[in-house]
Amino acid sequence: MTYRQRIIFLICIDSWNVIIAILLSALLVSESYNVFSLTTLISMAVLLISHHFLSFKYKLYKKAWEYASIGELLSTLKVVTISIFITSLAQSIVENKIYFRFLMTSWLLTLFFICGSRLCWRIFRDSFLSKEINKKRTLIVGAGSAGMMVARQLKSNKTTDLLPVGFIDDDDKKQRLDILGIPVVGGVAKIKEAVTKYNIDNIVIAIPSLKKKELNMIFLECAKTSAKTKILPMLEDLVSGKVSVNQFRDVRVEDLLGREPNQLDINSISKSIQNKVVLVTGAGGSIGSEICRQISKFHPKQLILLGHGENSIYLIEMELKEIFKHTNITFIPIIADIQDEQKMMSVITTYQPDVIYHAAAHKHVPLMENNPEEAVKNNLIGTMNVAKAASWNGVKTFVMVSTDKAVNPTSVMGATKRLAEMVIQHMDKESSTKFVAVRFGNVLGSRGSVIPLFKNQIKKGGPVTVTHPDMVRYFMTIPEASRLVIQAGSIANGGEIFVLDMGSPVKIVDLAKNLITLSGNSIEEIGIEFTGIRPGEKLFEELLNIDEVQEQRVHPNIYIGKTSELYMKEIDELLSIFSNLTKEEIKQRLLFITNRKKMDSEMTVIT
Repeated sequence: MTYRQRIIFLICIDSWNVIIAILLSALLVSESYNVFSLTTLISMAVLLISHHFLSFKYKLYKKAWEYASIGELLSTLKVVTISIFITSLAQSIVENKIYFRFLMTSWLLTLFFICGSRLCWRIFRDSFLSKEINKKRTLIVGAGSAGMMVARQLKSNKTTDLLPVGFIDDDDKKQRLDILGIPVVGGVAKIKEAVTKYNIDNIVIAIPSLKKKELNMIFLECAKTSAKTKILPMLEDLVSGKVSVNQFRDVRVEDLLGREPNQLDINSISKSIQNKVVLVTGAGGSIGSEICRQISKFHPKQLILLGHGENSIYLIEMELKEIFKHTNITFIPIIADIQDEQKMMSVITTYQPDVIYHAAAHKHVPLMENNPEEAVKNNLIGTMNVAKAASWNGVKTFVMVSTDKAVNPTSVMGATKRLAEMVIQHMDKESSTKFVAVRFGNVLGSRGSVIPLFKNQIKKGGPVTVTHPDMVRYFMTIPEASRLVIQAGSIANGGEIFVLDMGSPVKIVDLAKNLITLSGNSIEEIGIEFTGIRPGEKLFEELLNIDEVQEQRVHPNIYIGKTSELYMKEIDELLSIFSNLTKEEIKQRLLFITNRKKMDSEMTVIT
């Protein structure tokens, strides 16, 4: 039906409704049963004209009644009420009398017929014209405003394949009620029962204000069923039209393991970055690239993207130029190896950065176990090259991205990062540059993360390989880790090792189970296989050594560790001879230096 045809149709329907309402009112209130009296005819004519005029004025004919709510009802009420008032004025002028009973009855009947005609059409369309064949029966978790919006759109959207059949809500006041004709079947604990009872195919979590812990609890209940679990996009995206009810996304492991958004000290970050020259090493990596994205939001004067891989640097440069094309930020891509001392000196001398975020490193534990000399060259010597160039050129702040594997390290990667921490703490004592390290655990979705491996194994049909059933790790999302790295740099005084609050550790086997369930498979179908701890791995990671621990927090999500003993003499000796050592000898030297204090204390206890 075209817009013009729709208007004509509604005018005809409303005209019929008004005429019937007037005639029926006259029949109900007239003692003589003369429904075609002068009063009736005058009232009918005035009411018809005023109703149609006001309907156009208040856009009553433009309302989409399939989405009708209180707003449409109020508009109808306004039109009918004003029309009756105008009719009463006409009666007063023509007959010098107002027939209040007749007008009141006409008001009630006109309102009833007009609203009823819209409602009847909607009921007919929803019941008979909207085909529900082959639609997926859907349970909506959350009967609040977002849940009702989802249900309303699902019911009215002909293109979606989801049919809402029930709500889940823990609010006792909503229990056993019907909302939009859909029953609230129980609380979160009733999800499994509801899925079986109502033959549910899909579950949609529609609570935008949901905290991560609460989402995890809901998902664990959903995981007990065979239904596919999806989650509502951001509510503002739904309202603004960026996404529709057909674009519910799957629950991701980041939703379950990520923490609540942290609050940043925007003023301190802006002072350290805005209109400044910032250099990021490893800018093409998962952490480095996200640091670049976060830094760009604070409008530096120049952002130098330094990395070894040309493709990754090209991609992040193109991305940033597109996102921030309306700003005055200058993005400078540089292909360089941090092991090249002269190149590092040249770059930093040329661009004179105010702040350096050093994210370049070899991070893959098993690979570095087999290539310890490369870990030394990149993680230790590379860090020294960038740090010395920064000190020589008077860079204000140097922030090194470190790892929890640097604490009591058992791996080559962790040991080289610990020695790199010692180097920058030592340089802070001898330089005007503020040198700090920021230490955190695993990040969700990074290239070295276990999650891509698990996803690939699930895609192939399993099994998912986990090293040990008791292995635990700290997890944080890439954006959160990057924001806190920038925050730490803005509050640095020099010499600190900042430790990000990683929340509670997560068992890797639980992570594997969540990923299997999220993929729509059962744990029995995919399977989990334990392969044994790999060389250099620990069952659990620590964030601080015993001698570094202190309760001080410089930010709600950032601890500051005490400076422990630095072994610069041993580091210099290692660097002078490591090229002549075997792989095993390099490994032993690294672990001996970084665990020397621990070994000395253990020997003391034995004696």
